[in-house]
Amino acid sequence: MKSRRMFWQIVEKIEALIDSGKYPPGSRLPPERELAETFNVSRPTIREAIIALEVRQRVEVKTSSGVYVLENPNAKSNDLKVSAFELTQARALVEGEAAALAAVSITEDELLRLDQTLVAMEKGIEAEKADREFHLIISKATRNNAVVLAVEKFWRLRDSEPDIVNAYRGVCDGSDSDRLEEHRSIYVALKKRDSAEARAAMHTHFNRLINSLFAISEAKALEEVRKQSNQTRDLYSLNHLVG
Repeated sequence: MKSRRMFWQIVEKIEALIDSGKYPPGSRLPPERELAETFNVSRPTIREAIIALEVRQRVEVKTSSGVYVLENPNAKSNDLKVSAFELTQARALVEGEAAALAAVSITEDELLRLDQTLVAMEKGIEAEKADREFHLIISKATRNNAVVLAVEKFWRLRDSEPDIVNAYRGVCDGSDSDRLEEHRSIYVALKKRDSAEARAAMHTHFNRLINSLFAISEAKALEEVRKQSNQTRDLYSLNHLVG
């Protein structure tokens, strides 16, 4: 957990430098060794940060050449701010129907690939990557390119918006077993070619996610109220007079 938090800090610092103009689009980032020295972290931490930046479409890694800064993919978009709650609701609506569509057109090869993602999640082998692949396979199994584009956009938002990244991290860190079981239920419904069951299983998955998001949000709000209350109590306390 500590190293994971560390590389996200490096991601944010490099993004800030990119946005400030220090590393404009088209420029090459300093070598891995230099970045490690600049931020006083290990080279593996820098590698993880670069991977995350690549997923966010902020950089492109060119073999034997270096890491190059890309145009900000969000720079030309409108100023609409999407919350983790809105994203999860939208995903439930679209991916629920995607699962229903996929149930009647999914191939045996796609079912095999879905099963492989379940094995990876169960063994903890790049579980986040397997999670993403699971949902993208289903979107492609719909044979509807608009659905594929929508699901891919949802994942880009999930992986690039800091508030959403942090919110989902809080949910995913403590729910690996729930996620695996929900994905298995979706897989079973797809294997049975049952559209209604596949839709319901996908909705159950996202319902748990959004309820977890609410629980985490409420816990943070309560902690903030408690902190403010303690500060006020310390400010006006008379303990030093009656002690």
